[in-house]
Amino acid sequence: MPPVKIIGFSAFSGTGKTALVEKLVLALKALGTRVAVIKHDVHGFEIDREGKDSWRFTQAGADMVILSSPQKTAVIDQRPHTLWDNLRLVHDVDLILVEGYKNEPIPQIGICRKAAQKGLPFPPVHYLAVVTDDETLKTGAVPRFALDEIEKICTFLLEHARPLAEILPAEGQEIG
Repeated sequence: MPPVKIIGFSAFSGTGKTALVEKLVLALKALGTRVAVIKHDVHGFEIDREGKDSWRFTQAGADMVILSSPQKTAVIDQRPHTLWDNLRLVHDVDLILVEGYKNEPIPQIGICRKAAQKGLPFPPVHYLAVVTDDETLKTGAVPRFALDEIEKICTFLLEHARPLAEILPAEGQEIG
């Protein structure tokens, strides 16, 4: 079995990271690739709905709630997880796409949309590639793709994503 590979997508909020990752997941699945997505949400989110069993357990003080059905499982942990904690939960996939976590030492693709007027979080040389519609953005030797070049981006991902084992620290070991 080939190693699980990882690649991240880095951009400022409102530049279309989620839309791009969604299109890439659809295209990768059509190629038969098993895909996991980890999204970093700095704004916080709620998965529980008031009155539902999981919400009631959380309100009662549960630190962790696991919901499981024949079709899917969800883990609601009331403690923060690092990217590395989340990566250790992933299994039985070929490729992990990470949205956000722009400051983590993982291979990344930068995303920049001209309409967002925010540029890239880091200089282009920080990235394996840049996806943009801004023709004025100079990327030098860094490969660049248009926002709608989904098949070309997929090919690039499959060729340039790094094996997870190369970057994942040992259990209990911190990065940095």
